[in-house]
Amino acid sequence: MKNIILGMMLLFVTLSTQAQEKKKKNAKYDIEVNGNCEMCKKRIEQAAFSVKGVKSAEWHSDDTTLHLIINEEKCSLIDVKNAIAKVGHDTDEVKATDDDYERLHGCCMYERK
Repeated sequence: MKNIILGMMLLFVTLSTQAQEKKKKNAKYDIEVNGNCEMCKKRIEQAAFSVKGVKSAEWHSDDTTLHLIINEEKCSLIDVKNAIAKVGHDTDEVKATDDDYERLHGCCMYERK
């Protein structure tokens, strides 16, 4: 009888831990962020780092990709995308408002899709 109860408890614990999604402390993402120049790079990276939990942010103008490492226990990818859109840069999922886009320097005004 003890073995049956112990087996059932072990099965329950195993199934319940598999059902939970574990958040990563060092999750890596590559996201598309529109921009043109070194001023864009600085603005995009500063916006990303303004979100608590961002450990690394590096934007490349040649392929308009932002390489991120974030602590998912402290922030989400959508938090970073919202911060970047707030400074005027469209991401693959979140678009900047027209007002935020219009505040960009003339050379930073990328072609919007």
